[in-house]
Amino acid sequence: MSVSCHSSKSLRLDNVTYQPLSGSCSSARNKNMLGLVHSQACLPFDKRNTVGKTFCSVGVCTYDGVAIESHSQVVEEKVGVLLLNLGGPETLSDVQPFLFNLFADPDIIRLPRLFRFLQRPLAQLISVLRAPKSREGYAAIGGGSPLRKITDEQAHALKLALEAKNISANIYVGMRYWYPFTEEAIQQIKRDKITRLVVLPLYPQFSISTTGSSIRVLQSLFRKDAHLSRLPVAVIKSWYQREGYVRSMADLIAKELETFAEPSEVMIFFSAHGVPVSYVEDAGDPYRDQMEECIFLIMQELKARGIDNKHTLAYQSRVGPVQWLKPYTDEVLVELGQKGVKNLLAVPVSFVSEHIETLEEIDMEYKDLALESGIENWGRVPALGCTSSFITDLADAVIEALPSATTMSTSSTTSIVVDHDLVRDFVKLFFGSILAFLLFSPRMISAFKNHLF
Repeated sequence: MSVSCHSSKSLRLDNVTYQPLSGSCSSARNKNMLGLVHSQACLPFDKRNTVGKTFCSVGVCTYDGVAIESHSQVVEEKVGVLLLNLGGPETLSDVQPFLFNLFADPDIIRLPRLFRFLQRPLAQLISVLRAPKSREGYAAIGGGSPLRKITDEQAHALKLALEAKNISANIYVGMRYWYPFTEEAIQQIKRDKITRLVVLPLYPQFSISTTGSSIRVLQSLFRKDAHLSRLPVAVIKSWYQREGYVRSMADLIAKELETFAEPSEVMIFFSAHGVPVSYVEDAGDPYRDQMEECIFLIMQELKARGIDNKHTLAYQSRVGPVQWLKPYTDEVLVELGQKGVKNLLAVPVSFVSEHIETLEEIDMEYKDLALESGIENWGRVPALGCTSSFITDLADAVIEALPSATTMSTSSTTSIVVDHDLVRDFVKLFFGSILAFLLFSPRMISAFKNHLF
């Protein structure tokens, strides 16, 4: 099944005129084809003001190229945009292998160099033990993560936004821990003969465990491939400070405040995904500073609109006994209830797509805790998703990044790596974070008993 796509728009960049050529869109259903994993046929796509448009699954819809006119020659130039995201299990049977991929990442469980041979055995053990509880969470939100579907929709919306700005580009999705994997997206980029690539992680703030981990994979792939090592690449490492993003977040917050009887009395509760304190203090992760600046910018935008509500920031999703960024979301919710706060608006500030941490952790666990703690009126700002102002700003970010594309080997996108003190890390990270978490929680003890007896 195929559909032709045509465009006559052009773009002038770096004294070069980009003139799109005609292209085609094909579909594939083979889950094992690199870059075409879980792809679908081209279907009518009628969401978010795109009625009448044609939707082509990400990584499938490709253009033959764009011609560049210079003073003395004409060559082909093909622009690609790679969206990076976490990924998520799409079925309950995917949960355990997804968790294995997650914990096998050395940027998630950061073992001392001497003990890195334990990375995969530990990942296998943790994934098996955590899978039952994780399956319960995914079952509660419909049996799987919606992240892949939403990211595909964002990719398609970004393609349309770029076309509206006279840029024809192939959009690819690369997930870190589930299909379509980053490695598969890169192989499709090679097959499509992309000549200039913009890498856009869908994480507003940079962290070692998110953007840093994804970029590390890219660098490894590009170093091993002669063709990729010469490909000009621009990496947008963080974009929380962009006006379009800040305004889009302020728009959503202002809209949700109006659903309360007394909007001015609502506490704005920013809940961000947490990271271990050691990432920030020992490895130099800028995540906490960027998150605090992000909240400041959003509140400044709201104040400019006459909205001066009280607000607070807390961190969610901690696991294990090691110290994570504070304050913790669950503890703050209890404290706010004890202080007499009655109206609360939760804002998932580190997520741009709905997934288990918004749909189950915030909407179910934290909501129930808040109501039990004395908070009477609860609201939640939706993730940005395909909000038009947000997508338009991402398109602008891509356009601004294109001229700076250079070979990956010479770019400054290296993820943060720190040499560890072996004794300190062995005690704090290995025994503290891994073994204590696995062996001393009631659920883990019960799981071990079930296996032994």
